[in-house]
Amino acid sequence: MKNCFSRLVLLTASLALLVACGPKWQELEADGYRRIEQRGGATLGYTSAPILEKGGYAFKDLNRNGSLDVYEDWRKPAIDRARDLAAQLSIEEIAGLMLYSAHQAVPAPGLTEAQEKFLADDNLRHVLVTTVASPEVAARWNNNVQAFVEKLGHGIPANNSSDPRNETAVTAEYNAGAGGQISLWPTPLGLAATFDPDLVRQFGDIASKEYRALGIATALSPQIDLATEPRWNRFVGTFGEDPDLDTDMARAYVDGFQTTEGSSDGWGFESVNAMVKHWPSGGPEEGGRDAHFNYGKYAVYPGGNFETQTRAFVDGAFKLDGKTGSATAVMPYYTISYGIDPSGRNVGNSYNHYIITDLLRDQFGFDGVVCTDWGITHDNAAIESFDGKCWGTETLSVAERHYEVIQAGVDQFGGNNDKGPVLEAYALWCRDFGQESARARFEQSAVRLLMNIFRTGLFENPYVDPAVATTVVGQPEFMQAGYDAQLKSVVLVKNHGNVLPQTPDPVRGDGKAKVYIPKRHYPAFAGRFGIFGAHPDYWDWPVERKLVEQYYEWVDSPAEADFALIFIQEPYSGVGYDVKDRARGSNGYVPISLQYLPYIATYARAESIAGGDPKENFTNRSYRGKTVSTDNIDDLNSIIAARKAMGDKPVVVVISATRPFVPAEFEPFADAILVTLGVQHQAVLDILSGAAEPSGLLPMQLPADMRTVEEQYEDTPHDMRCYVDTDGHSYDFAYGMNWNGVIDDARTRKYGKKQ
Repeated sequence: MKNCFSRLVLLTASLALLVACGPKWQELEADGYRRIEQRGGATLGYTSAPILEKGGYAFKDLNRNGSLDVYEDWRKPAIDRARDLAAQLSIEEIAGLMLYSAHQAVPAPGLTEAQEKFLADDNLRHVLVTTVASPEVAARWNNNVQAFVEKLGHGIPANNSSDPRNETAVTAEYNAGAGGQISLWPTPLGLAATFDPDLVRQFGDIASKEYRALGIATALSPQIDLATEPRWNRFVGTFGEDPDLDTDMARAYVDGFQTTEGSSDGWGFESVNAMVKHWPSGGPEEGGRDAHFNYGKYAVYPGGNFETQTRAFVDGAFKLDGKTGSATAVMPYYTISYGIDPSGRNVGNSYNHYIITDLLRDQFGFDGVVCTDWGITHDNAAIESFDGKCWGTETLSVAERHYEVIQAGVDQFGGNNDKGPVLEAYALWCRDFGQESARARFEQSAVRLLMNIFRTGLFENPYVDPAVATTVVGQPEFMQAGYDAQLKSVVLVKNHGNVLPQTPDPVRGDGKAKVYIPKRHYPAFAGRFGIFGAHPDYWDWPVERKLVEQYYEWVDSPAEADFALIFIQEPYSGVGYDVKDRARGSNGYVPISLQYLPYIATYARAESIAGGDPKENFTNRSYRGKTVSTDNIDDLNSIIAARKAMGDKPVVVVISATRPFVPAEFEPFADAILVTLGVQHQAVLDILSGAAEPSGLLPMQLPADMRTVEEQYEDTPHDMRCYVDTDGHSYDFAYGMNWNGVIDDARTRKYGKKQ
């Protein structure tokens, strides 16, 4: 018996040794690629790379040299792998890493000829994805991209990325992938209206799962510019004007996107790199004009609040609660941060050594990727043209601009598919500082860029399962979470006489109140940047009739109705520049109005703070005394007409806002006002009918008039006189109502305006 027991122990030990020394992995056939699953090791996905075995584990031989390099060893720290690979790369390969593609739509799984060219010939590995035909198509396209680049050079995977794509509608170039088959959330300004960082972290957690299922590993978000200039048309993409709220929301957003739960360091296959934008905050645009255009290239600081503008980066995105520690990438804005560089040099932020190296890198310790905004090295043809944004370097060549950007401390060029100018910049560095110095500088950027590919596991498995993409993206649980957030973002600012909620009529007893909804005039619109969201002039119903009839009886005249429901947009008067004004012999600069009625800029600055351009023979960009009209004045007219027609019956106004507005013109004619910040109509009707209770708070001040807008400082939060309505309520930051009246809770006590 003793001998039998001894032989059993020996046999068991031998089997254990065999298992320990033998392969610890199995290979499976996946949809379009092969997957290797390992006990205690990384999951690998591949199509053509040879497989190496060491210590019973599998590794991909991405450079096909027959040996296991440090960068191919998933057991090594990411920084060691990135340095090893960077040292192996040619300058041509590093130049490709420093490119970030122009916007790429994905209508089909196959690669276009242009995409194959920039991946193979230019060594580009960072691709910006916009609209996709479906989650399945996006997944298959990703897999085709990854299979294509796996065969090239060192087998560096593509780091696909996206601008925000979880909003309910496409409104601009910077969220051109929104509104698709994916969970639908409020705009960032709407998320801010919830005053709930935990909800924003939940959004990041859900959105990152959807992104990775689509093959996207980098988010070109969040936009954490402090929105202290109320006329800026990118206000809607921010978390509002309060530094404390902006900081907390930034931290929560990045934590949600970057963290893979259960991971020792926070990184894993559910992590998405967050590229926060736009350093050092693009919010204080003079006069509200946007820096996508020459006429808006200056950010100004009349209140001396430059440091306040950077807080959401320094104390939020760079100081996370989660294990990933800090956002991994930063995008500077196009703007010239006027008067900030002690040397007196006024150039776009990505060209500015003080802004990028002295502040961002040295003072605040950021050593991640810095990527320019799109197209900053391209030529600018005219003051009003949507092309290159080379602010402050207009007289330099394209190659010289690339050289200036690299010298400033930037790693990557947004919207550039061509490695040529990067190689020319390398030659210029060699000329001035020698080849050894040039190589070291380019390797430094390569390491930073590769770190974001290693951290997210793309070197192990860049492939995704199309079936999983179809199941995960926009799954019911995620859709419900997004819809719940939409409800929480709606702000009730007026409810005179408690006319809301409009529930079934208890007197008549027919089960549904009767609602009158007038058609809305949609004036011809060229889009936010002259290209996105364009449409011709037309009249149409502002909401789907079938949807409304689930809640109310739709009637065609005010006489039949129990209440009127008016859907409007905040006033829109243009972008602050008019070529017709220039043609009349003036400077082209005009006001941006936040009121519906024609506006005369009586209180505007007589002398602009900043100005000057090689295409202009003046530096004063003032528009004082000029008049603008609003395109959508019929929105105001419809409210006034409804008030007259309804008599004493309630008039309810729902205003879809992307920035602050002057309520004075229409508030007296409305019994109730809801402010929405990027929600579906169903969410509005759920609140109107009492199926849900409003809980949103204003993430911005609503000004009393345009004088206070003109007299506020572009860089200073909370410095406008707020509108006070006929019920005595001030439409200030953190104000909102529920069915019981003005909200006073933990959120208002924490974030309420401090004076």
